[in-house]
Amino acid sequence: MIIVDTALAKRAAEGRPIRVGMVGAGFMGSGIALQIAKSVPGMQLVAIAARRTSQAVAAFEASRTGEAVRIATTQAEIEAAIVAGEPVVTDDPALIGVARGIEAIVEVTGSMDYALLAVEAAIATGKHVILMNAELDGTVGPLLKRKADGAGVVITNCDGDQPGVQMNLIRFVKGIGVKPVLSGNIKALQDEYRTPETQRGFAEKWGQNVHMVTSFADGTKISYEQAIVANGTGMRVAKRGMIGIDPTGKNPTLPLRPLEDYVQMFAPHLDPEGPGIVDYIVGARPGPGVFVIGTHDDPRQKHYLNLYKLGEGPYYLFYTPYHLCHFEVPMTIARAVLFGDAALAPVGAPQVGVVAVAKRDLKAGEVLDGIGGFTIYGQADNMDAVVAERLLPMGLAEGGVLLHDVPKDRALTFRDVRLPEGRRIDALYEEMEREFGLSRPVEDHALV
Repeated sequence: MIIVDTALAKRAAEGRPIRVGMVGAGFMGSGIALQIAKSVPGMQLVAIAARRTSQAVAAFEASRTGEAVRIATTQAEIEAAIVAGEPVVTDDPALIGVARGIEAIVEVTGSMDYALLAVEAAIATGKHVILMNAELDGTVGPLLKRKADGAGVVITNCDGDQPGVQMNLIRFVKGIGVKPVLSGNIKALQDEYRTPETQRGFAEKWGQNVHMVTSFADGTKISYEQAIVANGTGMRVAKRGMIGIDPTGKNPTLPLRPLEDYVQMFAPHLDPEGPGIVDYIVGARPGPGVFVIGTHDDPRQKHYLNLYKLGEGPYYLFYTPYHLCHFEVPMTIARAVLFGDAALAPVGAPQVGVVAVAKRDLKAGEVLDGIGGFTIYGQADNMDAVVAERLLPMGLAEGGVLLHDVPKDRALTFRDVRLPEGRRIDALYEEMEREFGLSRPVEDHALV
């Protein structure tokens, strides 16, 4: 979006920076704070909500050196700080959602109910919402999009994160007349049985949350990412868990295969007449990044594509060999606020969900520890299968008590668990089912 920089420069020249609130001040949140402060004229991060306010204060102090940071417990205190031009932090995300003077919020926690305190309040008070929270987006994103539409605001996933980068590439491919038949993600490792214990060293090396790092390794994160792309395009998955071509045999030290090799590996699964599929590959170069496989039905245009070194077809490869995460998030904020444009948002009813699968043999009475933990991992599946088999969404699983033994690698169902009471995410999931006609037996909606 090259026009974004000139639009931001205009806001800077007018002395009207886009005022942004953020929920979360961990590894990625701190990077976003730094990027906005140092590299994005025309935008200002004014408030941060975090469970640990010390993290939020540190994020501000590292990016806006020499400025005193206020700590607020009320909406009025946050609004007064914004008027005074002083950075402000709170432990209550709802206050960021409702505070006047903020045009958009960025949610970057990976949580459910905590995030929803800010997201729902922001939508209700006319603020745009940028989600760097694939877990929330992949669980109830379609419902949140419908609520945002009703409020006249944008809700969107991010440039820089793989789903947003894929959607940018999809829009480019469609824009030149090529039909996308596969949207893909590139990974270096996929091992469903990784745990916080196996990933602790990597997490500590890079200063990241060990559970988030585990969700990268065990496939849960990429399942959410590809579900989001499916819901934003109408695509599907070829099967539960996706195809996930992996020539490495889970050995990341093997030489990387050229990305072009994967086109032929996917060819038997592609349907030029269908809605397309989302998927991923392991061990490719260039990488990391994302790719799109497309097709064209005009022989003259196919001649040109061949001339331009994309080959004879019938499938053509397009790729972006990087995803720069927090560096690109401000561009999403600007797109939403200045142009009313979403980088990636659901187009209607959910097409793909992420379901919980046993990471090991589980016993009745065990408590599920959620995303990036020891007990379950997430797999993407088409929503018709999720509904028909009454599968348990990964985003609802944490804290569930097992009512039966569940063998390793079996997808859990609502009948397998007793879920915690009183959570907002469960209520919204049920609302999404009603809103989009995703029928589920009444007894599955009741907490046992």
